[in-house]
Amino acid sequence: MHFEAKAYTVDLSDYKEINRTADLVKKDIGKVDILINNAGIVTGKKLLQCPDELMIKTVAVNTNALFFTAKNFLPAMLESNKGHIVTIASMAGKCGVAGLVDYCASKHGAVGFNDSLASELYSLKKDVKTTVVCPIYINTGMFDGAVTKWPTLLPIMEPEYVVDCIMEAVLTDRAFLALPKFSYIFMALAGLLPTEVISLYGDHFGITHSMDHFKGRQSRKA
Repeated sequence: MHFEAKAYTVDLSDYKEINRTADLVKKDIGKVDILINNAGIVTGKKLLQCPDELMIKTVAVNTNALFFTAKNFLPAMLESNKGHIVTIASMAGKCGVAGLVDYCASKHGAVGFNDSLASELYSLKKDVKTTVVCPIYINTGMFDGAVTKWPTLLPIMEPEYVVDCIMEAVLTDRAFLALPKFSYIFMALAGLLPTEVISLYGDHFGITHSMDHFKGRQSRKA
């Protein structure tokens, strides 16, 4: 079986460039049935050490870009009453982590974007699906140096496993996916227990200090 793929380069921190590239995609490809908002960046710096321009760019890529990719490809989905928008957020969009203030804020925004979009689609009675994905650390290089104190419960996951889980979620029209499964327990506790207790859980499971030795993806030398 033969498939053809096309790649486009776009600066997702620039909404005008998103719009231009989306127009080119629609001209070359036509209707997009599944939009996967996967791009993300992380500074890994505590608030007072994080340069202003990096915080602004984090929110621009991780949150603001979602508005413009959706605005470009959603109309055709609504017209055909068919489509799927996948937002790759993070467990950082459900809880706060030291060293990830700007990243957590941007991923909370991504979760809010998905939830509000899903509500709008429901109110329109349109059969366009949404899925928001909230994983912990994935072994892509983006979070190199991050550690987990309990690798059995909170492993640093391999990309192939995460992709398989996301594909299953899309094929089954699953609205929300958290990875790994222990994340569901943590979210349930976070909704029931006092903030002070949740902080103690963060210490116990190593979440509070998971970014202490963060390095991030290192630049490749030619």
